[in-house]
Amino acid sequence: MTAASRSRRRAPLPLLRGAVWAVVGVVLAPLLALAAIAASGSTALWPHLLVYVLPQALAQTALLVAGVGVVVTVIGTGTAWLVATARFPGRGVFEWALLLPLAVPTYIQAYVYLDAVHPLGPIPTAIRAALGMTSPRDLPLPEVRSLWGCIVLLGLVLYPYVYLTARSAFLVQTAAALDAARTLGLGPAATFRRIALPLARPAIVVGLTLALMETVNDIGASEFLGVQTLTLSIYSTWLNRSDLPGAAQIALVMLAIVVALTLAERWGRRQLRVGAVGGRAHPTLRRRLGGPAAAGAFLACLLPVALGFLLPAGHLLHTALGRYQFHGRLPEGLLAEAGATALLAALGTLVALGLGALVVVARRTGALGSAVAGRLAGLGYAVPGTVLAVGLLVPLAKLDNALATLGAALFGLAPGLLISGSGAALVLAYTIRFLAIPVGSLEAGYGKIGETLDMAARSLGERPPGMVRRIHLPLLRPALGAAALLVFVDCMKELPATLMLRPLNLETLASHVYGEAARGTYEDGALAALLIVLVGLAPVILLARLSRGGDQVASSGRSR
Repeated sequence: MTAASRSRRRAPLPLLRGAVWAVVGVVLAPLLALAAIAASGSTALWPHLLVYVLPQALAQTALLVAGVGVVVTVIGTGTAWLVATARFPGRGVFEWALLLPLAVPTYIQAYVYLDAVHPLGPIPTAIRAALGMTSPRDLPLPEVRSLWGCIVLLGLVLYPYVYLTARSAFLVQTAAALDAARTLGLGPAATFRRIALPLARPAIVVGLTLALMETVNDIGASEFLGVQTLTLSIYSTWLNRSDLPGAAQIALVMLAIVVALTLAERWGRRQLRVGAVGGRAHPTLRRRLGGPAAAGAFLACLLPVALGFLLPAGHLLHTALGRYQFHGRLPEGLLAEAGATALLAALGTLVALGLGALVVVARRTGALGSAVAGRLAGLGYAVPGTVLAVGLLVPLAKLDNALATLGAALFGLAPGLLISGSGAALVLAYTIRFLAIPVGSLEAGYGKIGETLDMAARSLGERPPGMVRRIHLPLLRPALGAAALLVFVDCMKELPATLMLRPLNLETLASHVYGEAARGTYEDGALAALLIVLVGLAPVILLARLSRGGDQVASSGRSR
């Protein structure tokens, strides 16, 4: 193949390149608008923020992030080490069951525990009955509605991020370094502390950063548990005080924290190649545990699963069945809310998949010469929902006004809020927030499609559009399906953007649960919360299957 033909083969496609940069513009527009909104605010507001809002919010956010970081690191790394390197009863079940808490959104976790462990709740009542106590005062329990309660509950939901990355790192560590440590007299604890943990540290940092970004994005659990975070300050400043510039200024502070976490994650990912050391590529043999050690490992893996998933899911199921038996029917409006939730999530999924495919196909076909556009298109995943909602408000309001003016001039009609009032704003927020998922999934799928197929198609005269339609899309179908599932479930669970951008007359399952918790009527929101958890199980099952498949490849030749 001559240089001229290669040049023609890789010739840029201006239309496709322009479309991709338009997508990047849509993603960046809320962030630019956020800065403009913040700049439009009065400078007189900053003394109030600096004295009464930011110190408490920053302190609470910092303590929450630090506490959750400790909890998820300890639970995620400890259970990953046990599952990856030890043999004990139940290890095969815990290998995938430790991922189940990911199906429970953080706000539902707080919602459940507030109902389950208050003095008259089912758990304290059962304990008092077992101990022969009659008064709630006889059994004082720690207060869940506190900073420490929020730290523990968020940690129980978010530790699987660290568990996934740490387990993968432990599985690919070669036997050479660990066996050498044993021959030098190091026991299991010393080997873990001095050899395995330093090698896995970059992977642990990646999972930890993802968990902390979810912590910063949380709004429901923080509010339910009385923790005044930056996210909650943005929400209350905008909606309760009607101060959009003030909310934007707080959002910029929060965005700076997210940027710092993102840079930390990039730093950790930069060193992910450090995991395999030594000449032998096979992993170390699992060490059989017995007696108290086996019982301790079993309990260490059981507790996170029981507290992070089994208890919340069981309580929601019990409460939902009780309410259904009491009323003899589903709660009024629940089917409409479920339909609205599914419709919005489906629309967000379709748009995100379409735009993600556009970005990745442009990169594959040579319309983009670098990965800059792809990285910018996925930037929204690092932006908390509250920050994104504040940034979208003004651009969408101006677009609505322009459409209304155009409609009045052309047809003599006032269409009203076509975007903000129809749910389109929420679909756009979902698309920007989760666009990184299809981009990443399709890039991984393309990594399995060799360049030889493209070369063969071009040699037969196939142009890029036909090559994408006839070759790429059929081979990318599994990646598209996995991305669609993940985006759909994330859209269904998303709370901050849903609360701030949904039309006033529209309820989703997430906003329904939030409203019932805010009113203290936990039982009435149990079925909606249970539906969200059940839907959330689908990507967890997919993730468990994918991770087990990767583990089997990494563990080939190892004794079980």
